[in-house]
Amino acid sequence: MAKKFEALLLEFASMHRFLMRFFREVVSPPYEFKEIIRQCYEVGWKSFPLISLTGFIVGFVFTKQSRPSLEEFGASSWLPALISIAIVRALAPLVTALIASGKVGSQIGAELSSMNVTEQIDAMEVSGTNPFKFLIVSRIIATTFMIPVLCFYVAGIGLAGGYLSIISKDELSVLSYVNQVFEAIAPKDIFAMVFRAIVFGFTIGFVSTYVGYYSSKGTEGVGKAANSAVVASMFIVFIEELLIVQILALVG
Repeated sequence: MAKKFEALLLEFASMHRFLMRFFREVVSPPYEFKEIIRQCYEVGWKSFPLISLTGFIVGFVFTKQSRPSLEEFGASSWLPALISIAIVRALAPLVTALIASGKVGSQIGAELSSMNVTEQIDAMEVSGTNPFKFLIVSRIIATTFMIPVLCFYVAGIGLAGGYLSIISKDELSVLSYVNQVFEAIAPKDIFAMVFRAIVFGFTIGFVSTYVGYYSSKGTEGVGKAANSAVVASMFIVFIEELLIVQILALVG
């Protein structure tokens, strides 16, 4: 038991050093702008098909499931306001983070782990390139920046799915739906969504790069790194969601 506790403390110490090194490297030149842009493309654009489908289904299904409860109280007209608040406040950032954890997190973990196995990271150090700045900093910045962008997109697609679900039973114009949606959304809801997305994006990037960068040697380590990146990212995202909900409830 003592050895496991000691190993856990050593792991936390390693994560702390990794985090502090990231903050040092992110503000010191040279800056790998080309690699950051490439990683933004990998994280953002290549996730659009999966994100689009998931966001639409979430909006459509959530609206479908919420309708019976509101109809019991004769409040079906509140459906646009309900789905807009639910999607913007919680569902959009959480769904985006979970999809990104599965797709982006596993990709980053497996990629860095395979580079570690084939000793490409050591070769970069020998050639004079800073592998931490090139591989780690660029990916964490990309996920931190692109997850909020994807989150706005998921919110829009989810609201579109909600509208299609509504008009399948009710007659509602697009203009009236949009007006009701924006009347229900307050600036604090947008802030909560962006704040969640930034925190989740940084978490996914940090966990995935850490797991991949310090993966064990051998081909088995690649699979373990990809799996650990997904599981750890999702677990921490749920913990952060719980904490953020409590913090936002206290603040406002």
